[in-house]
Amino acid sequence: MELTADCTRCVGLCCVVPAFAKSVDFAIDKPAGQPCPHLGGDFRCGIHSKLRAEGFRGCTVYDCFGAGQHLTQETFGGRVDRPAMVAAFPVMRELHELLFYLTAALELKLPGSQRAALETARAQTEALTGGTADELTKLDVAPHWAAVNDLLIRASATVRGTATGPHRERRGADLVGKDLRRTDLRAANLRGAYLIGADLRGSDLSWADLIGADLRDADLRGARLRTALFVTQPQVESARGDHGTALPTGLRRPDHWG
Repeated sequence: MELTADCTRCVGLCCVVPAFAKSVDFAIDKPAGQPCPHLGGDFRCGIHSKLRAEGFRGCTVYDCFGAGQHLTQETFGGRVDRPAMVAAFPVMRELHELLFYLTAALELKLPGSQRAALETARAQTEALTGGTADELTKLDVAPHWAAVNDLLIRASATVRGTATGPHRERRGADLVGKDLRRTDLRAANLRGAYLIGADLRGSDLSWADLIGADLRDADLRGARLRTALFVTQPQVESARGDHGTALPTGLRRPDHWG
């Protein structure tokens, strides 16, 4: 199962389905389901090489986790049916994001019983992605997401172990703009934490759980995230960093980091 976007095999679904409002991340307003004016007839972005310069930073931090090409090539067999695709794409993206987290969890050292539960959940999730466009549109992902999330929480707790410290339990914490330079955040629970604009230079985030953490404009220069849990490419793209930032295997250093 491909969990990385391949825009060459998609029909620009991420340029059509999401809505966005004029802001520091987007230069214009765009309603959901309406093609971006920069989307060409070949389903390619006309300003892809200069999105940040043109005021579309939000586009550079978006990732469908491979849902776009899966829907285009497998669900629709290469046929373009925009209304049906618009309806099914959000569900497929959720399922692919879940698969990304489940795959990451299965790379961890976990007891056999936990691995078995995660493998079952991944197989069930993959099966759901094989539904028809109509089945996907009608699918309520929330119950499945909740069940998988419980497994991910347990996997995280097992890996993070018994580490202690003042910064360990920060789930959902408001850390916007906080000075966390050189802070020991090893094995911290930062799930869903707001780290927008936080100064994390030189911080140790080894084995920290970052699932859902908002890292927009966070300064990760020199930070250690090599073994951080559940870090996604969109999170990295939204932050700032340098060649001293240690990223998890499989994630690429953003071009705007220099």
